[in-house]
Amino acid sequence: MKWLSHCLAATLICTGAAAHAQDYPNKPINIVVPFTPGGVTDVMTRQIAAKLQGDLGQPVVVVNKPGAGTMIASAYVAKAPADGYTLLMAASSLGIAPSLYKNTANYDPVKDFQPVSLIASVPHVLVTGKQVQASSVKELIAALKKDGRSATFASSGNGTSNHLEGELFAALTGLKMTHIPYKGSVPALTSLAGGEVDMLFVDIAAAQPFLDSGKVRPIAVTTKTRSSVLPDLPTVEESGLPGYDAMPWLGIVAPAGTPSAVVDRLQASLQKIKAAPDVQEQFKKMGLDALFTKPADFGAFIVSDSAKWAELIKKSGATAE
Repeated sequence: MKWLSHCLAATLICTGAAAHAQDYPNKPINIVVPFTPGGVTDVMTRQIAAKLQGDLGQPVVVVNKPGAGTMIASAYVAKAPADGYTLLMAASSLGIAPSLYKNTANYDPVKDFQPVSLIASVPHVLVTGKQVQASSVKELIAALKKDGRSATFASSGNGTSNHLEGELFAALTGLKMTHIPYKGSVPALTSLAGGEVDMLFVDIAAAQPFLDSGKVRPIAVTTKTRSSVLPDLPTVEESGLPGYDAMPWLGIVAPAGTPSAVVDRLQASLQKIKAAPDVQEQFKKMGLDALFTKPADFGAFIVSDSAKWAELIKKSGATAE
């Protein structure tokens, strides 16, 4: 009889959860952004939120929780109720931060989240200053090796995606390279334009004014395939460095245990957004390539991407400290 009571209780709980999921959403949804307001991630999330709100019929609110290499926002959502009302607009750092902050990371990028959709890739571009005589990755590698000195690459800070992209470049080329961190992309670009460093990986949106003015030279994009934002620019791999692939990304995840019916409802709305005529153009203006993948595909990607950068961090000794 006791066993029967436990089974009945479990059945009632599961039935209640399923019914709740079928009613989803019946109250406001929060999307947590791990960066300050005004940046590309924040602007894109607000556009997505507005469209979700129109389709779901409930307010979708963007909540900014920056700090600690995006770990504050990630940990907050990981511990939130798994009911679909607290989501995270995760960035590449979701899987990278635990390897960089081993002593303080308080979430698992794979076990603590339910993937919903990989929304966009954020193609970075490899740029050099005019002092570097190269128009391809192959020429760049040859020029840096010829000098016989320690080449330099800038980044927007220790532990950032463009820091790791530089470390990946060094690992694949065998070049001895010195990392020069700056406090943001613009200071790094300014230093590059002034001839103080040799190269920089940076997001297209930040680089665009420097590219338009001719202050820096674009060499290649970091992604596996060419970007729709700069379609005429080759990838690092096709420009001379086999095996190079670095794709910063943005995607929506929910706390682990979120009902599949909730994930399916969100996914259905996101696919409608992907099909909207203005979305591709809006994303392109922000330097983003729209993806809007399925949950399973996003989950597999998080696993592989996290493992890839964890291995590089271990080998290179890269740190966020």
